[in-house]
Amino acid sequence: MTPKAWLAVGTAVFVTFAAAALVLWLTRAATAAFRARLRRSARRAVLDFQARIARYKLVSRRAIHDDLILDPVVVAAMREYRKEKRLSELEVRVRVEGYIDEILPFFNVLSYYRLGYNLARLTLNLLYKVTVDVQDKKALGRVPKQDVVVYLMNHRSNADYVVVAYVLARGVAVSYAVGEWARVWPLEAIFKSFGSYFIRRRYREPLYHAVLERYVQLITRNGVTQGVFPEGGLSRDGRFQPAKVGLLDYIAGTLREPGFDRDIWLVPVAINYDRTLEDRTLIRECLDPALRLPRSRQVLTVAHYLFFNTLRFLTGRIRRYGRAAVNFGAPLSLRGWLAAQDTDVLALPRPERLPHIQRLADEMLERVKAVIPVTPVALASAALVSFERDALPRADVLARMNDYRDHLLELNATVVRADRGIDETWARAMLMFRMRRTVVEDAESVIVMPRQRPLLEYYANSIRHLLPARAAPRGAMTPALEPDPGLHRLREPPRA
Repeated sequence: MTPKAWLAVGTAVFVTFAAAALVLWLTRAATAAFRARLRRSARRAVLDFQARIARYKLVSRRAIHDDLILDPVVVAAMREYRKEKRLSELEVRVRVEGYIDEILPFFNVLSYYRLGYNLARLTLNLLYKVTVDVQDKKALGRVPKQDVVVYLMNHRSNADYVVVAYVLARGVAVSYAVGEWARVWPLEAIFKSFGSYFIRRRYREPLYHAVLERYVQLITRNGVTQGVFPEGGLSRDGRFQPAKVGLLDYIAGTLREPGFDRDIWLVPVAINYDRTLEDRTLIRECLDPALRLPRSRQVLTVAHYLFFNTLRFLTGRIRRYGRAAVNFGAPLSLRGWLAAQDTDVLALPRPERLPHIQRLADEMLERVKAVIPVTPVALASAALVSFERDALPRADVLARMNDYRDHLLELNATVVRADRGIDETWARAMLMFRMRRTVVEDAESVIVMPRQRPLLEYYANSIRHLLPARAAPRGAMTPALEPDPGLHRLREPPRA
């Protein structure tokens, strides 16, 4: 090869390497500029919302993973599991790694405050009129900022996650405990980017629960605000379900940690809707569990709903579903509650401790029940199902609603827009009934459509615990009627 050819080759190699170096430098510079812009946007989002975000939510997943895998409790559980199942150390380690990867979120400020909040605001304001009440603002204001707050909520819809996060967005970022239903693409990635952690319900393996318990206590110890549904799942019949104690026991166990001197405040949060998005599906499962749709059918149902509501939105025909009401009750100091007990609850073995924690969970659920918002549909549904027939005089229904509302106000219950006349409340409820083809009316009569009584019972059940049993106002009220065995109704839940 001639010198001129060698020169050409050398020049080509030099130009190639120079171009590659330039491209690499530009890529790194662009990446650094993009990351800097994302950091500025994240800081601006936090300042805009004036939100308190626990610093531990921003810790890398790798660091949290290392904390858990080296935790003495988890190590002891791994050793016990290995002996019991006669597995190798590597096999047990792989299993624990899988549990940790499944549980851990990867919180992203922009995902939570830019994507999540704006999407929630658009969706909720499109579908509902969101109202928020606080029973005791002074008590909530007295909660020290350095203490840990856990919101305990009733569970009526999968929209609960969105509603409460939207309501609290300008104060705090909430990390939810989310069930297995959301472990599908893309919901899993979305929830994890919002800081939610996943739990397996009704999964009894001790090794898994050791990992979950230490993770819950780790984030509680580091001040992460959490949202927990003590019922453990959606209500199928509209009634409150019995409280479960697993997560609450884990959270309370944080107070045993050496060096943890803060308090944990439990805040009851009650949610109610004029229309629950999944109501007919939940009622179908309540009437017959065998009617539960498979996962593929559920996905198709959701896609069908989104498609047709998108068309209604684009054509301007979409209508709101009434109220989505949230009510915050008075907080309870966990340290204060434990100090008031006759024994050192946290020092007891688990079998002896759980009955005490169950009493705490039941007390908190009673507080949630006491502040459940009474929406127009719930009030009207309770009045309609109190009559044991499907054709009613309209005046009697309004009188029953008025009687129930007076009773609720005497109990200091939260009645949505109690300042309105009962005629206007009925008109609001009828908008929903007419949309759902549940109830029809004329000038003097109201008729519950065939096979629609279970839907009314579902909404009435949300406030049934606040109403007098078989209440009937005095005056021009229809006398008590004999029950009609032919009426369709929800099954009574099995007694414990």
